[in-house]
Amino acid sequence: MVCSASYIQLGLYCSPYKDPIRKHLEHNGIRNCVLFSKTNYPKYPYKSQCFFHRRERSISMYAEYNLPNQNKKSRSVIVRSELAGTGSPGTSYQLSEIQLGSKIRGICFYTVTSFIAVFLFVVMVVGHPFVLLKDRCQRNFHNFIAKIWASMTIGPFFSVKIQGYENLPPKDSPAVYVSNHQSFLDIYTLLTLGRNFKFVSKTAIFLYPVVGWAMYLLGTIPLKRMDRKSQLQTLKRCMELVKNGGSVFFFPEGTRSKDGSLGAFKKGAFSIAAKTGAPVIPITLVGTGKIMPAGMEGTVNAGSVKIVIHPPVIGDNPDILCNEVRNVIADELVRKD
Repeated sequence: MVCSASYIQLGLYCSPYKDPIRKHLEHNGIRNCVLFSKTNYPKYPYKSQCFFHRRERSISMYAEYNLPNQNKKSRSVIVRSELAGTGSPGTSYQLSEIQLGSKIRGICFYTVTSFIAVFLFVVMVVGHPFVLLKDRCQRNFHNFIAKIWASMTIGPFFSVKIQGYENLPPKDSPAVYVSNHQSFLDIYTLLTLGRNFKFVSKTAIFLYPVVGWAMYLLGTIPLKRMDRKSQLQTLKRCMELVKNGGSVFFFPEGTRSKDGSLGAFKKGAFSIAAKTGAPVIPITLVGTGKIMPAGMEGTVNAGSVKIVIHPPVIGDNPDILCNEVRNVIADELVRKD
């Protein structure tokens, strides 16, 4: 009988059945049996009881064998079974198809975005001196290039629907934008809005070839998360930008949500809005976390994304602003669930 290829390599064979899969489907192809070694101990039977663990996807063998001049010993071992998962072939086959399709789309996604980014980055570099001379604060030209890049990248993979577009302030009007954060795709999705806001991003992102360099040209504001001095410098730079007519974008959760739930908000963005008098523009992103979940950046699942732009919120108390904006985004996420 062939229990698995690994058993044959070890010189082990089972008795009494030759086809465990068909005769014992209720045990997922595995039942209690006796193993004998043909190579190691041909004269001394190796007896083993095999049990299949569905969740662990392995076989547990309780083995007993007799050797000359030795006492009887018992040993328990865990062996990876090549028959694991055969009990529900339809389900496992369907799951593997979905995962394979998502991985293929992921490879295509990064191929497309890299190819487009290289050419558009050259355009940004050529135009950068003129941007610094004429439009250092808004950087309309660079933001237009970024919108093209994002739209061309995500277009073949998922659709984006925008609700509440009328709530966006004019491009040259200062504002503090905030949103929930679910996925690496959030940046791509938000760039399609065509607004001249500056993201706040961790410094490590700027080291990425082409994309990180393009973020620098866009005027993205760097931040060292665990550095208190860097945090203060970032807030100061954001306030100066808003006072000069620019806009900033924050993910107040500070990191991507692992399960789609809304985390606690940090108050930095709302302190800037309260001190400068700029409106806070709450934005809810729906669907990005399902297409590319946090921690699974190599896959792109099928789906669609919705951007919900809420009415501006104005106030001079950071705590009140923070609670009000978070409630607005949380309520929208609940409605979508």
